Amino acid sequence: MNLGELPVVAQVRELMQKIGGFADSEDNRPLPGIEWRVEVDREETARFGADIATLGNAIQMVTTGIKVSDYRPDDSDDEVDIRARFTFPQRNLGQLDQLRVPTSNGMIPISNFVTLKPSPRTGALNRVDSRRVITIQSDIANGLLVDDQTRALQKALQEAEIDAAVEFRFKAEDADQKEAGQFLAGAFLLAILLMGIILVTLFNSVYQAFLVLSVIIFSTAGVLIGLMVTAQPFGIVMVGLGIIALDGIVVNNNIVLIDTYNGMRSGGMNGYAAALETGKLRARPVFLTAFTTILGLLPMVLAMNIDLINREISFGAPSTQWWTQLASAIAGGLAFATILTLVLTPALLVLGDNVRQKVNGLRKRNLKVVETETLAIP
Repeated sequence: MNLGELPVVAQVRELMQKIGGFADSEDNRPLPGIEWRVEVDREETARFGADIATLGNAIQMVTTGIKVSDYRPDDSDDEVDIRARFTFPQRNLGQLDQLRVPTSNGMIPISNFVTLKPSPRTGALNRVDSRRVITIQSDIANGLLVDDQTRALQKALQEAEIDAAVEFRFKAEDADQKEAGQFLAGAFLLAILLMGIILVTLFNSVYQAFLVLSVIIFSTAGVLIGLMVTAQPFGIVMVGLGIIALDGIVVNNNIVLIDTYNGMRSGGMNGYAAALETGKLRARPVFLTAFTTILGLLPMVLAMNIDLINREISFGAPSTQWWTQLASAIAGGLAFATILTLVLTPALLVLGDNVRQKVNGLRKRNLKVVETETLAIP
């Protein structure tokens, strides 16, 4: 989140508190306070014959100390600095006025040419692309989704009266989700494109290739139903992977179904009878594929954790939560796609044959009319 002015940070924090659901919020604004600056009058220093390096060493004796050497303990891999400085009661600002440094004129109080001045503490200034950046970070309360909280905050920022020069950028999990979504969307489109090319080459029919790929879109409804039944949120990463993995299963069932249908049509069987026979022959393999896959995913859908050593079965273990969305997406989509494969696909195949026969009949009729008119010309 890029912010130009510090008052905007407080305004955003108030909006987050008003929306609710944010926990452990913090930002990297510089903390209020002062710092003491040591200003040296070089003219006075030269008049007294003092050395700047000597002044610096004397001030370090009151503050951080002078580094003498370093050593590495036996129980550590890092070196430790050895510093010489005054004892703790003498390390304070008042001690600076009592310090004396050796000069060509003897021991002179350091206060003759050194002045302490307080100034506001600025802290660290973070910049990205030469622009001031202040980061606000927060966790989300239990039971809430990051995406919902982000949308609510974005809407509140749009409605708030904030300087137009201030730019907001949401990072962390929101940015990761967008990046993963873009990658999965590209992978999904590329997979459909490659499958479409292979299907057109295999069936020599754009309609049948489109029919196979359309089941992928329809099976998405089953994915959403599966997530609703198991009360799982729509996760970009895991649900996206589930949809891509589901494509291979439903496409495989449809390819075998359509190939069987085309073989029967080549044998001289009409479209309606071929569709019925294809559904009859392929019902058992399709159901077995769907049943065994869903049964294998059922432990992950139910968040079941089986401990073979201690002979215990638990539900809702932390190790199972990551895969629940993936398994629910595949199981729900496959159950829905199975019905589409055995019912919708044969019906659309028959519909496509009927339309093709009518189109061919119209073409033949038009061709006969043209031939008759040609023969009738004297």
